[in-house]
Amino acid sequence: MPIAIFLLLLTLYAMIRRVDVFSAFVRGAAEALPLLKSLLPALAVFTMALRLFRDSGAQERFTALLSPMLSRVGVDPALLPLLIARPFSGSAATGALLDLFSRYGPDSATGLCASVLLGSSETVFYTVALYFGSVGVKKTRFAVPVALAAMVVSIAFGLLFSRLFFGPAG
Repeated sequence: MPIAIFLLLLTLYAMIRRVDVFSAFVRGAAEALPLLKSLLPALAVFTMALRLFRDSGAQERFTALLSPMLSRVGVDPALLPLLIARPFSGSAATGALLDLFSRYGPDSATGLCASVLLGSSETVFYTVALYFGSVGVKKTRFAVPVALAAMVVSIAFGLLFSRLFFGPAG
């Protein structure tokens, strides 16, 4: 409903100011095409690499390798595919979340913890590629390490608070 109200107010404002909304939209879309052209290769590479990681079986082997360590520190190993996908792709992480929902249920401790983790983390590499690529920055300096460190902290606190509020996952 808020989006509908926003669109209605925007249309009323454009009518009052006598703005040709369609022409403005077409101009904006035309200005966005060069940006899309510069971003598309990086997004295609990220999508392909993530798909290759998952389809090759490397994700399952990586999960199996880390599962004993995660279990010892009280983290449900089932959350690992979500944690692996999140820095690269929001849609892949959402797919991992839906898979966890179908296996454990959205109201289970694992489902609730996965929801908190998805909401408290960011698609770091996608965001860096999008924002830095859109302005032509080649050297990101400390942006990626700091963003990854912030994500690790957000995951740690997400796990901690999920455990406090919902109980241990798994």
